Amino acid sequence: MAKKVYFAGSIRGGRVDADLYRRIIEYIQRNYVVLTEHVGKSNLSLTEQGRERDARIYDQDTAWLRESEVLIGECTCPSLGVGYELAYAEARDIPCHIFYDRSKTQLSAMLTGDPYFHIHPYTTEDEIYPILDEILGRS
Repeated sequence: MAKKVYFAGSIRGGRVDADLYRRIIEYIQRNYVVLTEHVGKSNLSLTEQGRERDARIYDQDTAWLRESEVLIGECTCPSLGVGYELAYAEARDIPCHIFYDRSKTQLSAMLTGDPYFHIHPYTTEDEIYPILDEILGRS
């Protein structure tokens, strides 16, 4: 059975990197299951959906996290939700790999200072894919 990957990327925090998310997700999907493929879609709603609808999103996302074998996060665009997902995954011993474009942002010390997280700075998108291959065990 294919490895299950939870891809984390900003939704309500900003969608400036949505196309990058889509390309990373498509790359991972060549060999693995991405439980959160919707994160790469450009037509996601950026507004609150109301407490009941947001509770369903929370329930689904945390279920996917518990089902995943690894979390891959693209954190160039800061996101409260992604930060929460990272902490949730850490609390459940799910390996977490954080990518960010070092020419566009600096990560929070809460991420870079936590030895649990595997941090992968990059300056070009092409640098991401060999690292993903290594993380996912693809040669």
